[in-house]
Amino acid sequence: MNRNQQILAAVLVSQVVLSIIIFWPKAATSRIEPLVSDLEVEDIVSMTVTDADGKMIEVRKVTGNWVLPSADDYPAKADKITPVLDKIKDLTTRSLVTRTSASHKRLQVAPDDFLWRVDLEMADGAKHTLYLGSSPSYGTCHVRGEGKNETYLSSDLSPWDLGSTAVSWVDASYFAFPQDELTQVTLENANGTFTFTKDAEGAWTLTGLAAGEELSSDKVNTVVNKAASVTLTTPLGKEKLTAYGLDNPAAIVTLKTEEQTVTLLVGAQDPDDKSYVVHVSTSPYYVRVAEYSVKPLVENARSDFLQPTPTPSPTVQSSTS
Repeated sequence: MNRNQQILAAVLVSQVVLSIIIFWPKAATSRIEPLVSDLEVEDIVSMTVTDADGKMIEVRKVTGNWVLPSADDYPAKADKITPVLDKIKDLTTRSLVTRTSASHKRLQVAPDDFLWRVDLEMADGAKHTLYLGSSPSYGTCHVRGEGKNETYLSSDLSPWDLGSTAVSWVDASYFAFPQDELTQVTLENANGTFTFTKDAEGAWTLTGLAAGEELSSDKVNTVVNKAASVTLTTPLGKEKLTAYGLDNPAAIVTLKTEEQTVTLLVGAQDPDDKSYVVHVSTSPYYVRVAEYSVKPLVENARSDFLQPTPTPSPTVQSSTS
């Protein structure tokens, strides 16, 4: 082999070595793996979701059912939780964004700067933590596993799948009563006691309606609807606290059918978010509800259930010359 051939051979070897150096890391990371290894959804017993403001909610599996431990095991909805866990299981290393921790804050996947933190606890005691960050496009977000520098772009799990409030994971319907079965509804509040009875034609009548007064069916139906269907914002638990104000409730609603009587109590109002504490006799749980959902029960007076009295037109007197 002459000298020129030796030089060319050396250059070729150098190029091969350089190619291996350049492309080996990429080749090593091209293998797609689960972001959380050996994760089986059926083995997950707890999920805690924390938002950027530090507000958190935990759902836990107890005897096979999902509950809220913070509210005396208020029932949670598996059909809200399981799809999220399935998406977490499907997260992969397909779309690598960065390998350096210097990018974590920019992508909002740092331990002290994130959009969402998800903590999972397994049946064997193992724990996994994920950070969900910024979303470059709808339905995607940056995601990183705790203890790892690598951050990936996910199109499986997005920030919109998560929530740090109880209503994100429970059935928001606290109480729903079949209105067609109602025969009588009595409302007691600071403005008096009002008893509405359904007549043979299915229309509501007001006890003590005076001559010339006309009941407003729309206004009565509004109150009946709100009393017979209550949507919660926060489950509170099973313990009756003095602060709930239910020993001197703001409103008492008694719902009667031919077979049963149900009592709905509206307690104290929170001075900050304006919500009210509510308890229905058919449930062991106390809950909070939005102000608008019980405001008519608390504030309505007798006149609010009546049609406005027409104002007589002024009499025009003709002038004589």
